[in-house]
Amino acid sequence: MSEEQELRDWDRQHFWHPFTQMSCWGDDDPWIIERGEGNYVYDIRGRKALDAIASLWCNVHGHRHPRLDAALRAQLDKVAHTTVLGASHPAGIRLAKALTEIAPAGLERVFFSEDGAEAVEVAVKIAAQYWQNLGRKEKRRFLSVDDAYHGDTIGASSLGGFPLFHGVYGHLHFPVDRLPSPWLLQQRLQGDAESACASWLQSLEDILRERADEIIALVLEGGVQGAAGILPYPRGILAGAAALCRRYEVLLIVDEVASGFGRSGTLFYCEQEGVSPDLLALGKGISGGYLPLAATLAQEPIYAAFLAPFGEAKQFYYGHTYTANPLACAVALENLALFAESDLLTQVRARIAQLQQGLQRFAGLPFSSAPRQFGLMAAVPLRDPRNGNAYTYGERREYAVCRRARDAGVYLRPLGDSIVLVPPLSVTAAEIDLILQVLQDSMAEESKT
Repeated sequence: MSEEQELRDWDRQHFWHPFTQMSCWGDDDPWIIERGEGNYVYDIRGRKALDAIASLWCNVHGHRHPRLDAALRAQLDKVAHTTVLGASHPAGIRLAKALTEIAPAGLERVFFSEDGAEAVEVAVKIAAQYWQNLGRKEKRRFLSVDDAYHGDTIGASSLGGFPLFHGVYGHLHFPVDRLPSPWLLQQRLQGDAESACASWLQSLEDILRERADEIIALVLEGGVQGAAGILPYPRGILAGAAALCRRYEVLLIVDEVASGFGRSGTLFYCEQEGVSPDLLALGKGISGGYLPLAATLAQEPIYAAFLAPFGEAKQFYYGHTYTANPLACAVALENLALFAESDLLTQVRARIAQLQQGLQRFAGLPFSSAPRQFGLMAAVPLRDPRNGNAYTYGERREYAVCRRARDAGVYLRPLGDSIVLVPPLSVTAAEIDLILQVLQDSMAEESKT
């Protein structure tokens, strides 16, 4: 038996993959990815594909970046892991300081975790305990939006509005009040972004005027509902929400796990609307896509509510074994240095404009409908050319498109009825053209079957 076949057998027998119907696992010849180089990944046979999903939206500078590799090796020569319960370490201290220097104003305190869902979970618990510490016991509910996605822990999925992923766990979730999805509201208003923004903010104010005394926080993704299918907000939603939350004494939690670290064209989307939230959840690109790391940043008054004599037990009782892992922190520091020392964000904005122009071709094709874009993220809906409708969920036609694309050298993933494009920030102009052409060809070929 070959090594590859042995690995495939063990994979099928023992490895339970996320978001995967394991009864179908293996049907589309999944790659066993062995290595990466630049913006490409290579499987165990040596097949090469452009990583057009940035290894689940987290890769920033490409794989095997020499400076990130060197930072990891240098830290490994010191210590791989040490707890930060009752101790600290240089990489964590320096990274906390560095994050406060680049974050929106006032976010001066950093709590580390391992992934985006955890960063949101931390924000949820900090927000809830903040009001409890202040004696505001009546504040016990969160406010979110339909089709939100904030991760898969019980707390994070309680905030979500994604029945396909989380409906089965509804009996475990805490109650959450919901506003409509801003993007879907805009569609109902014939694409009128200004009217959608005004209507959504009016709905928010109506709820806050009536129930602010019991609402802990409003939780919003940073400018786009990512896992819902790349659904961008109308401009002004975030700034308007921040102003209303301040007026009605409700905290604002912004989840920039997907949109942060350059994905929107600025380091954080909050910058584009001049917003400094009470709590900011970060993940994915924080370590350049190298190691599990996330962070929740808090405004100073939030942090101050946890300071008290020890016996009052107002401290934040939360933390994991690998919180602020030194290896991850060291790589994240070098990642931030690369942002500071290069014109990466200028290049990203050029690629965003190129992507926007290139996506226009899909709006007029019989096998797709109008694409959606937010920064360097896009979704192209697949349609049955016979009737213009989405294929039924069980047909897995979107997966077939992605397999065709992978065989043509571009690694993509479906999201619902759409194919998502989320390349590394280091993607080149030629690679954007390649992604778009391969996707178009793959969709066209699949539509003929």
